[in-house]
Amino acid sequence: MTADRLIYLPLGGAGEIGMNAYVYGYGKPGKERLILVDLGVTFPDMDTTPGVNLIMPDITWLADNADRLEAIFITHAHEDHVGAVGRLYPRLKAPIHARPFTRYHAQRKMEEAGQVPEVVIAADSYPQVIEAGPFKVSFLPLSHSIPESAGLVIDTPAGRIVHTGDFKLDETPVLGDPFDEALWREVAKPGVKALVCDSTNVFSPHPGRSEAEVGPELVKLIGDAPHMVVATTFASNVARVKQLAEAGKAAGRSVCLLGRAMRRMIQAGVETGILADFPTTITVEDARDVPRENLMLIVTGSQGERRAASAQLARGKYMGLSMAEGDMFLFSSKTIPGNERGVIRIMNAFSEMGVDMVAESDRYHVSGHANRPDLQRVHDLIDPEMVIPMHGEHRHLREHAKLAEEGGRRAQVVVNGAVCDLTGDAPHVVEHVDTDRIYLDGDILIGALDGVVRDRIRLALNGHVIVNVIVEGDEPLGDPWVELMGLPETGKSNAALVDVLEEDLGQFLMRAGRKTLRDDDKLGEELKRLARKTANDEIGRKPEVTVVVSRLE
Repeated sequence: MTADRLIYLPLGGAGEIGMNAYVYGYGKPGKERLILVDLGVTFPDMDTTPGVNLIMPDITWLADNADRLEAIFITHAHEDHVGAVGRLYPRLKAPIHARPFTRYHAQRKMEEAGQVPEVVIAADSYPQVIEAGPFKVSFLPLSHSIPESAGLVIDTPAGRIVHTGDFKLDETPVLGDPFDEALWREVAKPGVKALVCDSTNVFSPHPGRSEAEVGPELVKLIGDAPHMVVATTFASNVARVKQLAEAGKAAGRSVCLLGRAMRRMIQAGVETGILADFPTTITVEDARDVPRENLMLIVTGSQGERRAASAQLARGKYMGLSMAEGDMFLFSSKTIPGNERGVIRIMNAFSEMGVDMVAESDRYHVSGHANRPDLQRVHDLIDPEMVIPMHGEHRHLREHAKLAEEGGRRAQVVVNGAVCDLTGDAPHVVEHVDTDRIYLDGDILIGALDGVVRDRIRLALNGHVIVNVIVEGDEPLGDPWVELMGLPETGKSNAALVDVLEEDLGQFLMRAGRKTLRDDDKLGEELKRLARKTANDEIGRKPEVTVVVSRLE
C-alpha cells in the first residue's frame, strides 16, 4: 500500500518576485488533500506583455483538483499575495482565511470581480487553529511593510511546517506586529519539519533596520526644506505614510494625500482599527490655496507607474497642483528591479523643472524583507529539519539554499511547477506540473500561450498592412487597395509605400492564374507573401499582413 506523503508545490513566486501561490498537500500520491497559501499577481511591462493589465499564476492544475482543495490562506495584503483572489476564486471555490486588515483587501478584490466577499473569513492569530482537512493552520504575527502580516504554522501528520510569508525582524515597526522572539521559540519547540522561507534579501549582508529609525530622519529632512515637499512611498506601507504625515505636521505643514491607492490603504487602516491616530489631512482643493512652503504632498507612484500621481506631476500638473524650482521630491522607497526606467524618467522630468530630489537613500527607507543575517537568525531560532527557499528569483533561492546548507541543514531549490516531497529526512522533487501565466487583458483572462500577446508584440515590432481585393469568378475587379499602420509612408524608391504596394499587387493580380483567383486561401497567401517582399525591399521590414478577399458571386 502506498504511503501518505507531504508535498509542497509552488505555482508562482518561486523563481520570481511576485505572483505568489503555494500549494501544500498531504495524503496518497495524486489524491492529497490540499491547501493554497496566497494568490497574487505580478505586473506587466511594455516590452514583453504590452497592453496586459495584470499577470496571474496559471492555476490549471489546482483548478483541475479543486475538489481536493480544503482552504486558501492569505498571509498579507500586498498585491503579489492577494491580487488574484477575486479573478481566480471561481475556479477554486474554497473558503479563504485572512487576518482582518488582509481580509478587508481580499473582500474588496472579491467585490471588484463580482464575487461574494463573505467567503473571506477573518482569522485570529496563533495559537488559534483553523482545521482544513489533515492540516491545522495558525496565523503567526510578524512584521513586514504592511500591517497585520503573518506567517503560517501548518501542522500535518508528517510534521510541522513554518511558512514565513514576507517578513523582517523588526522589534519597533511603528505599525503592525513587532518581532517576538519568544513566540517564534514557542512555535519551534515541538520541532519543525520544514521552514519555507522568504529569500528576497538573501544577498543583503547587514542586519535589517527598524521602521522606527526612519521617522526622525524624515522629521529633520522635511523640517529643513525651504519650499514645497512631495514624498512618495509604497501606498501599502501604512507605517511609512503615517511617519511622512507626522514629519510634515512636525514641520508645520498641511498634509495632502494624492492617489487613490494611498487613500484606500489609509481608509482600510482606519476601518480595521490599525490606524487610530493618523494625522489630519486636507483635501486637494484646499491644498491649492496653501502657500507652497507650508504644504506637503504624499503621493503614489514610487515605482514610476505612468498613471500615478508622481508621474503626472512630472508631466506638469496633477489635480491643479504642480512642482516648481526649489521644491523637494522624496522617494521614501526602493526601486524594484525592472522599474528603473520609469523611475529615472520621472527623476529627469523633475530635474528639468529644477526640483531637488532625494532618492535611493537608506536614511529614508528600510526594506520589509529579512536580510541575510536575519535569515540565519531565523534558521537558528526555528531549527528546522529542512529549509525550502521561496519568494525570490532563482539566484535568491539558490543562495538561500546554500546559506541553509552552510548551517548544516538540508535544503532544496523548488521552482514553480516542481512537486517537492517533504515526508522523509530530506526534501526532493518528485514530479512536475505544467505552470505558466494567466493575463488579465482588459476584462478577459487569457493564457500566456494563447498567442494574443505574441501577435500584439509582432504588430508593434513590424507594423501592419491590410490588402483589399475584389474578385468575381476568376477575374479581379479593379485594383487592390492597401492600408498601412505603424509603417513609414515612403520607402527607398521615394514613392508612397501604399502606391508601390498597390502597383506590385495589381501586377500580380493581372498575371495570376484562374486556379489561384478561384482559391481565396491561395490568393491570400500569395498576396501576403508579395506584400511582405515589396515592403522589405522598400523599407527593410516585413510587416504583418491581413488580406481581405471580397468575392462577387
